[in-house]
Amino acid sequence: MVSASGAEPRSGVYYFSQGWKLVLEPGIKRFVLMPLLVNILLMGGAFWWLFSRLDVWVPTLLSYVPDWLQWLSYLIWPLAVISILLVFGYFFSTIANWIAAPFNGLLAEQLEARLTGATPPDTGIAGIMKDVPRIMKREWQKLSWYLPRALVLLVLYFIPGIGQTIAPVLWFLFSAWMLAIQYCDYPFDNHKVPFKEMRISLREKKVINMQFGSLVSLFTLIPFLNLVIMPVAVCGATAMWVDCYRPKHAMWK
Repeated sequence: MVSASGAEPRSGVYYFSQGWKLVLEPGIKRFVLMPLLVNILLMGGAFWWLFSRLDVWVPTLLSYVPDWLQWLSYLIWPLAVISILLVFGYFFSTIANWIAAPFNGLLAEQLEARLTGATPPDTGIAGIMKDVPRIMKREWQKLSWYLPRALVLLVLYFIPGIGQTIAPVLWFLFSAWMLAIQYCDYPFDNHKVPFKEMRISLREKKVINMQFGSLVSLFTLIPFLNLVIMPVAVCGATAMWVDCYRPKHAMWK
């Protein structure tokens, strides 16, 4: 069990590591099953297809490299691969999170109850069904915030030189921040904290959240581990919520 509500916050690395422990907590594993199943089916199939297409997409991306940067091709090639993995991984993890959002919210709610001893207002399938419209509206808010920024970064990929050097770094940092928002939002939304207020709260502890989001982003790129990362990230983000945000924002105690 992580520290009690109101304890001093730890690093994002700590909360990410806690996620791997908490998914195995007795009484929690059954709430992990649905997010895990969604992630395995979608991410497993998506990455299998991606790896069959890399030999076509990487040369296409490298074709935008100007002649005066060809001497750096041995460095730019792995950056091109990482860029494709980052964009592709985040795109399909977003779809998986849309599908699994109600179950991720339930997992965050049940884990918070276990960590704090608090009693959530709604549990079970009836509670999930009642909250689905609100949860889907919240997912749309996240997507609406994300898309304009992602499109700007994607345009950078088609600028010779910049698209193969700077853009992958910017995309990784953006993905790390967006994944912190994605997973931390589940416990925030369970307490009906507005999306804008949630983002402001996360910015107040930006280093912790960037550490956490960076690790989630990295593990999304690793075959097999990326199949289980969704419930791990939900559990880690919920542990962070309990320590860092619950004392101020909790609606039920």
